[in-house]
Amino acid sequence: MSKPASATGQAPTGTRRFISGVVEGFYGRPWTMEQRTELFQREQKWGLNTYLYAPKDDYKHRMYWRDLYSDQEAEQLRALISAAKQHNVDFVYAVSPGLDITFSNPREVSALKRKLDQVRQFGCRSFSLLFDDIEPEMCPADQQTFSSFAEAQVSVTNAVYQHLGDPDTFLFCPTDYCAAFCTPNVLQSSYLNTVGEKLLPGIDVLWTGPKVVSHKISVASIEEVTSVLKRAPVIWDNIHANDYDPQRLFLGPFKDRPTELISRLRGVLTNPNCEFYPNFVAIHSLATWCRAPADGGQKDVEMGDEEQDSSYSPQKALTLALTDWLQEFLSTDQPGARLPKESPGEEPMQTDLGESSYVPGAGENPLYTAEPLTLEDLKLLSDLFYLPYEHGPTARSMLQQLDWLKNNRGDAAAETDKTAEWRSRAKQFDDMCEAVVKMFNRLSNAPNRRILYDLYNYICDIKSGVGLARAYVKTLGGQGRPSAQPMNQDPEPWGFRGGLSGEFQRMLPCHGNRDLFRHPPMTEVYCIRLYCPEDKTEVQRIFREMKSGGEGGVPLMMQPPLICDSLSAGDLSPSPQCALVLEDETGLVGYALALTDAKPAAAKIQRAVSDAVFRDFPSLVTVQVLPRVTDPSPARRMIGRLLSSIRSSGSRGVFCELRQSDKRMLDFYTKLGSFRPVQVAGLPQDIIAMATSL
Repeated sequence: MSKPASATGQAPTGTRRFISGVVEGFYGRPWTMEQRTELFQREQKWGLNTYLYAPKDDYKHRMYWRDLYSDQEAEQLRALISAAKQHNVDFVYAVSPGLDITFSNPREVSALKRKLDQVRQFGCRSFSLLFDDIEPEMCPADQQTFSSFAEAQVSVTNAVYQHLGDPDTFLFCPTDYCAAFCTPNVLQSSYLNTVGEKLLPGIDVLWTGPKVVSHKISVASIEEVTSVLKRAPVIWDNIHANDYDPQRLFLGPFKDRPTELISRLRGVLTNPNCEFYPNFVAIHSLATWCRAPADGGQKDVEMGDEEQDSSYSPQKALTLALTDWLQEFLSTDQPGARLPKESPGEEPMQTDLGESSYVPGAGENPLYTAEPLTLEDLKLLSDLFYLPYEHGPTARSMLQQLDWLKNNRGDAAAETDKTAEWRSRAKQFDDMCEAVVKMFNRLSNAPNRRILYDLYNYICDIKSGVGLARAYVKTLGGQGRPSAQPMNQDPEPWGFRGGLSGEFQRMLPCHGNRDLFRHPPMTEVYCIRLYCPEDKTEVQRIFREMKSGGEGGVPLMMQPPLICDSLSAGDLSPSPQCALVLEDETGLVGYALALTDAKPAAAKIQRAVSDAVFRDFPSLVTVQVLPRVTDPSPARRMIGRLLSSIRSSGSRGVFCELRQSDKRMLDFYTKLGSFRPVQVAGLPQDIIAMATSL
């Protein structure tokens, strides 16, 4: 097998085989020897050729990399390497010494060579040095020997590579293994440029793409890093990795990598889900992608429309994978999937010989019969657990329906033009939820229990979440019983999600702003700041918007004016340090304004207010927040700060006026706890005054 081109900036020619397969490189419980052997069988069947052994939790791979394998461990690795050879899979042994190696210490380099020599005695001929996920700092001894961290890594890697006799496959994982880690960018990265210039040309470099978990990998990005590394990279693809989030599983197809990349890469290795059996789709669809014509001639395009790549269709690849996976689910030739066969001459076990099989009578429940799992069930399962940056079509549809039903819930009870639409969409949503439940039941009864056990926690979780949403929609439509309401003051533990981790996340201001489904209301980040003259137009806009709406069917413009209307409309300026505005990411959404002396405002609308009222409550406050701000806490914080400023001015108390039809603001002031209704002579019939002492 020939070596790649020398370090001239040219990618290797087509003389070396394209590396394709799986890297076991995740954090978590490593796969078993039996599972790895099964993987080799699958790789051979599907045309993949490489397995990179790099489980982070194999202590002798990473944390205790200096330690040699025991006799028992050696026997296991020897058997594993032999099994890979039997299935024409190149077994690449990786070691990660970067946590604590001293690059300048010859004894450390000797320990590394000794470790790889041991593995070479097991029959391994392909190797890898990984320096990922480590601190990019050198110890004082290394700083005296090497000019940079990259030079230290390259020096040791070159020495080990030559010691092993320049193996045909030798992979190097840099510390800056994606574009996001490069400073200031890929082309100007001194680290990557050192690797490109000084790493021996026969050593291949692993690369994850634009990010650690890359959404899309473009031809342009690969050509860029190739020019710096002076060799085509091997993609270590984390698109199906889930070790960073134990609540997620990825069952969508390999996608958003145009097949034009194949001729520009040294290879692709997928680092998939921690759970072995759910990786069927990830590995199967990668194999389909690798078989795509290398001369497809496709342009470097955004892959949102799969038809733009005629050489590979993610949806077709997914269907092929799920069709084959269904046969695995239905296979009973698995440990524990069926009772052992009776030995010849052994008496069959019989019980209740005097009774025949039970047959339910008329009007009784029929016996439960497990329905067989279907391809549609697996398509639904894939949609619910799709990919890191997107949900599958059915999952997106469910979220969109729930969002619409929640935002239009007022149409569920009243007989309006939208009532029929609301009920129809609620029925559609309920049908989709029922499909999830049925899928769960059929999965739970599938003969292959090994696959089920890897999936069970995930499908239980999604079934529970869907059940809560389903009960909520029924409640919105007036169909839910009180006991079925998913959100009450004393829920069962399955009625809320997330444990301590969920509690922490919900307390953070940006919780939810990276949800894949962007439309449902989520926790917003609000900014409260002092009012400035430039805000006058926006405050007037909010005032007009609220004034034109009204509650109770009567527009506010047709109701008696409030003293504070002049303040909101900009006819009167708020007192110094007594005006605040509320902003979200779109702009102003609310304000809180005050006058430390309210008499001029009362005189402006010819409102007669007794001196006794002004003596106890000389100041006036008005608060208004747009209805789309459903969280009351920003408005509470705003008025709290405002009352503090009014108190600092020497005022004894503050009052506000509200219209009886404005139920929202009446509820707001009432729940503050400090404001109480006060009697003010001469108030119009529909106006209420509330006040608080300072």
